[in-house]
Amino acid sequence: MRLRLIYKGFLSYGVLRPLGKVVAAFLCLVSPVMADEPVTVLALGDSLTQGYGLPEQDGLVPQMQKWLNDQGVEATLINAGVSGDTTAGGAARVEWSLTPEVDAMIVTLGGNDLLRGIDPAVSRGNLEVILQVAQAKGVEVLLVGLTAPGNYGPEYKTAFDAIYPELSEAYGALLAPDFFAGLGGGDPAALQRWFQADGIHPNADGVARIVEGLGPSVLALIEATEAE
Repeated sequence: MRLRLIYKGFLSYGVLRPLGKVVAAFLCLVSPVMADEPVTVLALGDSLTQGYGLPEQDGLVPQMQKWLNDQGVEATLINAGVSGDTTAGGAARVEWSLTPEVDAMIVTLGGNDLLRGIDPAVSRGNLEVILQVAQAKGVEVLLVGLTAPGNYGPEYKTAFDAIYPELSEAYGALLAPDFFAGLGGGDPAALQRWFQADGIHPNADGVARIVEGLGPSVLALIEATEAE
């Protein structure tokens, strides 16, 4: 896309005229190749991203890759999910995880912070580090949120739930408000059919529904990256 814009600029200013038709034809041939390079997306997360308890092909990243392929989207997803990881772990490894070929990043962290009752201010700070590193590297981000349960009290829930939308706005990241949105609401007991026996990690069918819910946001991330 950038080469195509440069080519158009050269035409506007008459730069190509003295160079001859050979150079113009070369630029026309090169630009579509550059524009069609698949976007590489890093999925930075915990066991929900890694695919805990599932055959590899049933995990979030492989199912999301298939969903994108079915939409005719050329993109490559990298599974950077680490079971048990907290936002602190993500902040510690984001710098070296964002290798030069990575164009965009999905961040799905915070679930283990909730399980441990970590201060929301600490979780916010760690996620902010991740976003700052991505911003410095020019990497587009989709921040996937979670909502806190009520058992820590209303103040904790309010503070935690505000993290994702506020950081998304502050850093210009795309936002998917709730990782589990694809499972729908309603009776919590009825939702258990989408989970493994531990009641925490989704089963293969649950992941499929989560992918359907998150897919449009991932597609928006890819489109935003291609538009740069």
